Amino acid sequence: MVAKKRGLGKGLAALIPDEPIADLLNEEIEKESILNIKLSLIEPNESQPRQEFEEESLEELKDSIEQYGVIQPIVVRNKDNKYEIIAGERRWRAAKLAKLTEIPCIIKDVDDKQAQKLALIENIQRENLNPMEEAYAYKSLMEDYGLTQEQVAKEIGKSRSYIANSVRLLNLDKEIIDYIAKGQMTSGHGRALLSIGNKEERLKAAGSIVNNKMNVRDTEKMVKNVGKKNQKTKSVKKDPFVDEIEEKLMMVLGTKVKLSTKKDGGKIEIEYYGEEDLERILDIIIT
Repeated sequence: MVAKKRGLGKGLAALIPDEPIADLLNEEIEKESILNIKLSLIEPNESQPRQEFEEESLEELKDSIEQYGVIQPIVVRNKDNKYEIIAGERRWRAAKLAKLTEIPCIIKDVDDKQAQKLALIENIQRENLNPMEEAYAYKSLMEDYGLTQEQVAKEIGKSRSYIANSVRLLNLDKEIIDYIAKGQMTSGHGRALLSIGNKEERLKAAGSIVNNKMNVRDTEKMVKNVGKKNQKTKSVKKDPFVDEIEEKLMMVLGTKVKLSTKKDGGKIEIEYYGEEDLERILDIIIT
């Protein structure tokens, strides 16, 4: 059954005007049609960046679909005699829960690369991703398509520092990444923890955040105290003025900083955890 022609809106296309892929979601495509396709013929995208689908949220969407139907069609493409979802897996899952047999779809003729890119951008723009899924999505855009942080920022509609700070979370320990993914702590907590160089102390601090439900400000204070404690355990006494400068630099740069002084000068050592992290720090220093 062919339904009335209908566009998806210009929101995503407006974000990537210089890319041919922008036309794929353009409202003005005249040949676009909505088809009702059997749910049994539709499969999820293996490259879907979103890994977590909250049951409560799906139940709410299911209830809405039972009452009003699927208002916005999902986007699919032909693959292996079936249809693979490009955008709208959450609606597809909720439709299955509502025991629908068909769902309205728009079919796109795109290759693997275009399909993955659309799936990433659609999820990021809808804010359906947890902070870690978002970080992996940005990393995937950069690694799979050779994009820089600046190019990703332009396409997604975020600042370059936002992209850098997001990807930087991937330098955290798996345990902390899981905490953030599950919503037990925020990305702000994670960025603060990156200032703790020792893994054991970092994990201990993360446990305190989760168990005591600490906010980000209290976490930053705790991180400062960990730094002070580490300084006190060193055999060589340091100038309190040097400690203060190191702490200020660590808070500004979001990473471990060491200041060494000599009679005629000294040096500042700034740690970074990968190319993206270095670019983030340079952005802060240069700008």
